[in-house]
Amino acid sequence: MRAGFRCAYRRPIGVLAVLLLALASAPAVPAALGPAAPAVLDPAQRAAIVERASTLPRLRSLLVSVGGELVEEHYFNGATARSQANLKSASKTLIAILVGIAIDRGHLAGVHQPITELLPDELDGADPVKRSITVEDLLTMRSGLETTSNRNYGRWVQSRNWVRHVLSRPLVDRPGGRMIYSTGSTHLLSAILTRATGLSTLEFGRRRLAQPLGITLPAWLQDLQGIYFGGNEMTLTPRAMLAIGDLYRRGGAIDGRQVVSQEWIRESLTPRTVSRYSRRHYGYGWWIRGLAGHPAYYAWGYGGQFIFVIPDLDSVIVATSSPNPGGDRRRHRRDLDVLIERHLVPALRKASRTPAQLED
Repeated sequence: MRAGFRCAYRRPIGVLAVLLLALASAPAVPAALGPAAPAVLDPAQRAAIVERASTLPRLRSLLVSVGGELVEEHYFNGATARSQANLKSASKTLIAILVGIAIDRGHLAGVHQPITELLPDELDGADPVKRSITVEDLLTMRSGLETTSNRNYGRWVQSRNWVRHVLSRPLVDRPGGRMIYSTGSTHLLSAILTRATGLSTLEFGRRRLAQPLGITLPAWLQDLQGIYFGGNEMTLTPRAMLAIGDLYRRGGAIDGRQVVSQEWIRESLTPRTVSRYSRRHYGYGWWIRGLAGHPAYYAWGYGGQFIFVIPDLDSVIVATSSPNPGGDRRRHRRDLDVLIERHLVPALRKASRTPAQLED
C-alpha cells in the first residue's frame, strides 16, 4: 500500500455487517475484465422497463453497461445522447475522485492532512479546532462546521468569498463527528485541489480524469475567486457518467493505465458515516446501499441524477432527470428507485445467470 494511504483512515462504522462485508470484499474493486458477451435482458422484462420509464415525465436518460459493454441506452422527454446532464450533487463524487488522484500523484499528503496546511491564509488566526479539520473530514461531510446547504445555501452563494464564508461558519459539532451534509465542504476540496496542484479543478479534472477516459468535461460555475464550484453544477453526458462508474468497476484502470488507485477506491467505498435523513451510508463522495439484494455504491444528485455501480452484477446504471425544482420531484425519485431496484436490477440478475442456474 502506498505511504500516502497507510493508516490514513478512520475505522468504518460498525453497522449493516453483511452489506459492509460484501462491499469490503474483492468484488468491490474488480480487476478490469476482458471482453465479455453483454447481458441481454429478457425481451418482456426489457419492454416493461422501457414502458415504465417512458411514463416518468422528469426522466431524461437510462443507460446500462455490463462488463464494460453498453447494453441499454434510452432517452426520454426530448433528451439525446449529446444532452449534458447537470449532475447537481453527484458532482461531489467527481471531486472526491479528483482528491484521490491528487493523493495518488503526491499533490496531497493524505486524508489526514489538516486543511490549515492547504488554506493557511483563510485559516490564519482561526479557532484551533477549525484548524484541526482534515481533508477526510471534508470528504465525509464531518467538518463540524454549520452547513451551507438547504436554508443556508442562498446566503452562501451570494457571499463575496465562498471559501472564507464556509470557514467562517460556527462549529456545531467536533471535526470527525456526525455527518453534516454541506456543499461547502466539497467546495473547500475544490479550492484545495487548485492550491495543491497548481491547476484549476477544471484543468486537473480534464488532464487526470476526463482525457484518460476519453470523455469531455465542460467548464462549469466558478466563484468570484475563480474556484470551480466544488460539489454542484458539473455537467456530463450520460455516456460520460457511465464511463466514470465503469472506471470504478474496473478498479481504477483503463487500457492498462491506472487512473485512480485501487487503494483509493477501496477506501472511498468504506462506509464512514450515515445520513440522518436518508439513513444511507457514505464513504468518500460515494453513497452505499443494498440494491435488490446486491451491494451497490452510487453518485446521487438532486432531482434524480445517479451513477450506480453493482459489483457482483458487473454492471453500471446511469439515470438522469430534470434538475429543476418541482412539486413532483420527490415522487419522481421514488418512482425511479422502484424502476431500478424492483425491475431493472432483477432483470440484470436474471440476464447474468447461466441456463443451469435458471433451472435451479
